[in-house]
Amino acid sequence: MLKQGNFLFNSPFLLCVFFFWFFLFHHVVSHIPLGSKLSTEENNLWVSSNGDFAVGFVNHSELPYQYSVGIRFNSKSIPFPKQTVVWLAGADVSVGNKSFFQLSQNGELVVVDSLRRVTVWTSNTSQLAVASALIRNDGNLVLLNRKKDVVWQSFDNPSDTLLPGQNLPVHKTLRAASRNSVSSYYSLHMNASGQLQLKWESDVIYWSRGNPSSLNLGAVLTSGGVLQLVDRNLNPVWSVFGEDHDDSVNFRFLKLDIDGNLRIYSWVEATGSWRSVWQAIENQCNVFATCGGQGICVFNTSGSPECRCPFKTTSSPNLKCFALNCDSDYSMDTYEHTFLYGIYPPNEDIFITSLQQCRELCMQDPGCTAVTFTNDGTSQCRMKTSPYFSGHQNPSLSSISFVKTCSDPIAVDPHNSISSPSLSPVKRSHGLCLSCLIGATSGTLLLFVVVQIGIGCFIYRRRKWILRKAALAYTGRNSKGVMMLPFTEIKDITGNFKHQIGPGMYRGVLSNQQPVAVKDLEETIEERKFRAAVSRIGSIHHRNLVKLDGYCCESGQRYLVYEYVKNGSLDKCIEDDELNQRLTWRRRVAICLNVARALCYLHAGCREFISHGNLKCSNVVLDKNYEAKVSEYGLEMVRPEQSYGGEKDVADFGKMVLILITGRPAAKDIWAWTYEEWIQGHPERVVDKRLDGGVDLKELERVLRIAFWCLQSEEHMRPSMSEVVKVLEGSLTVDPPRTPFSQRLSEDESLEPFCKISSESNGTMKIG
Repeated sequence: MLKQGNFLFNSPFLLCVFFFWFFLFHHVVSHIPLGSKLSTEENNLWVSSNGDFAVGFVNHSELPYQYSVGIRFNSKSIPFPKQTVVWLAGADVSVGNKSFFQLSQNGELVVVDSLRRVTVWTSNTSQLAVASALIRNDGNLVLLNRKKDVVWQSFDNPSDTLLPGQNLPVHKTLRAASRNSVSSYYSLHMNASGQLQLKWESDVIYWSRGNPSSLNLGAVLTSGGVLQLVDRNLNPVWSVFGEDHDDSVNFRFLKLDIDGNLRIYSWVEATGSWRSVWQAIENQCNVFATCGGQGICVFNTSGSPECRCPFKTTSSPNLKCFALNCDSDYSMDTYEHTFLYGIYPPNEDIFITSLQQCRELCMQDPGCTAVTFTNDGTSQCRMKTSPYFSGHQNPSLSSISFVKTCSDPIAVDPHNSISSPSLSPVKRSHGLCLSCLIGATSGTLLLFVVVQIGIGCFIYRRRKWILRKAALAYTGRNSKGVMMLPFTEIKDITGNFKHQIGPGMYRGVLSNQQPVAVKDLEETIEERKFRAAVSRIGSIHHRNLVKLDGYCCESGQRYLVYEYVKNGSLDKCIEDDELNQRLTWRRRVAICLNVARALCYLHAGCREFISHGNLKCSNVVLDKNYEAKVSEYGLEMVRPEQSYGGEKDVADFGKMVLILITGRPAAKDIWAWTYEEWIQGHPERVVDKRLDGGVDLKELERVLRIAFWCLQSEEHMRPSMSEVVKVLEGSLTVDPPRTPFSQRLSEDESLEPFCKISSESNGTMKIG
């Protein structure tokens, strides 16, 4: 690349071409008129008048031809690789090649995926009389009416970054980019009590600053490098200063990084790089889930934090750090100066007891996976019942942790040897021993036969291995780690499709004894399209989505190889009376939330919108802890003629919720009956009669309300999956729904918005 760059600027002709191209496509625009368009093919930009910021397509995905629309630094003093993106339209929404971003004639900013022919993001400003757009010198993309009043701005819709002068008001959120299954759960939140909080999911606050006595504050980064909380009159009530706040710095920004830490960055002209001048949490190991499910955070010899797995119980590198699935007895491994905490879910049982009793409590509880005793005078015993936990280790910590591991069987017990009887002296004979001769001959013959059989077996096994190796010559892993298997291997691992576990689904075992589920797509899909779709599906990682391990694309055969989930599909658990007893009320609500999170990730957490298109109870499977995982997602990418929007997923989710709550199969009269019972004030009548108590009526009311909203016949009235998640988590209240099965709404009703901000003091969003 360096040689190419030197050649470019040493050639006068190419230099002229470069400047012609630059001024043609990277032009500075004052006001952007209606109809203006940016495209991935033309690579054109909307640039601020000072040239410091630009709007256009960016490609920061690992996949080729995956673009997002964003605002980035554009100053000539910042080299192109360092021109950081500070805003993305729709957060992590991405599109393919030949897509465009446009200010439409009706005044909406839209991102259109041309290949899929869908609008993946819009500013929803068609009713605001927008006349033009403008990218301001501070990096704010604004929409203006004819009076030049701002009716919409990117500063009000932040992604993971705040620019100087940009305000983060109450109930607005910065969310870390979705680079892995952990990062998308980090958020920066400004609550109504006047506190700026870093959160994991919705309930773990691992950093908080501000004055709880002040209401309706906003967070602002000043141009001088000071992060402040300001009141309505913009008077600061709390401040923190970057290291260079007195220095002359041209560019700064505040960013919630993917590691869950909040940092202020400044551009250093001398080194030509961005420098972190402040971070919220000095010790990265204190960031919740900083190591995900990969172990504990420790400091190496150079003083940098790193993630280690001192208690790995399996040799497979693909499994999480701790996997408790013992065929033998348990033992407890001790880790001093170590603090552990559960991640999925992020809660634990806490007891006040002694160190020894704490260890025994975990040992005696089959559900306990690890326990931490805080030996700092509090004598807290923190018991974890999830196989997903993390933590940190430091010599200054007084806590002691115990991790339950499998006791491996001992091949030979040296303390239990069998004593041989004493042998009597043998009388030597120099004569010919006929019995000895016969025995020696027989032994020699037997040895010869055994050797021949051994050689034959060796040759046979080696030949089979060579053939297997040849068959696997095409087998490998693509850049996403997804195995490519020939059809002969698919037949081999499934025992010639002997063990069917669902429609077109078969149980199999890989050569490393890892169980898998093999899906027969039973259709012919064009090879290039199928491989591209598999590559995208293989890059999706979320704890509530079944992982794609491999695929087969050979001679018209199309198979997908998924991880095997122990407790099978949700529909079987509902139908089977014995299994149904294990679906307690708490588990059913958790299943609803897990499925909602999975769909929310597909719709908004991936680099591009993905519709499931066929969500049903048979496509939801339960692991050994009855945590739900959604399978067979992303297949709409290989079936474009069956492509669906998110609205169908929302409706299918509502149906699944009612089936799970009522324990009855899908039928229209079931939906109507459930709604009728609820509207008459008897929601408890719809609950599965096989449930043995434990139903939380307030929770039941909330779950039924959001399910009925999901089933609205008017698609635009249905909530987004992110709103569904917030309702199920309890962070968003939900109004009583209208009749979900009516085919027609009055004109006034159809114009009524789905979401509105409540007038209540807590400022929570209500659905209604």
